[in-house]
Amino acid sequence: MTGQLPDPGIAGLLDGSVPPGIYRLPVTESAARTVELATDAGWRAARLRLDKVGDKAAFLDKCATDLGFPGWFGHNWDALADCLMDFSWWRKDGEPQGYLLLAEDWDTFRKSTPEDARMAETIFQDAIDFWTEQGTPLAVLLV
Repeated sequence: MTGQLPDPGIAGLLDGSVPPGIYRLPVTESAARTVELATDAGWRAARLRLDKVGDKAAFLDKCATDLGFPGWFGHNWDALADCLMDFSWWRKDGEPQGYLLLAEDWDTFRKSTPEDARMAETIFQDAIDFWTEQGTPLAVLLV
């Protein structure tokens, strides 16, 4: 499900030559610089900081906080899927070229609660597939 970001890397993801998906951010790239590049390319980008997140409840709380989910977010897997497939809460300045989520400290989260990490990846992939069908890419980069 998750792979290395193929050449030409971030630039290829942002220009559409690399398909949307769940990728690992190359170690040569920083999350801050990646957000800057995405923003410059007209994408909406957000950093999901998962340090010290060790269970489902904490993961969903961080999603709500770091991604700025709307008040109707129900803090469960279905609500996460709903928020990731309805970006009306995120489109404040019109339609972006795409959406980019950077899940930082992913490996720490995955090691502490592998079942929850697998569920989150499934939801990420479902949202990526949904947005691909809509013609607006969504990519998730695991840092």
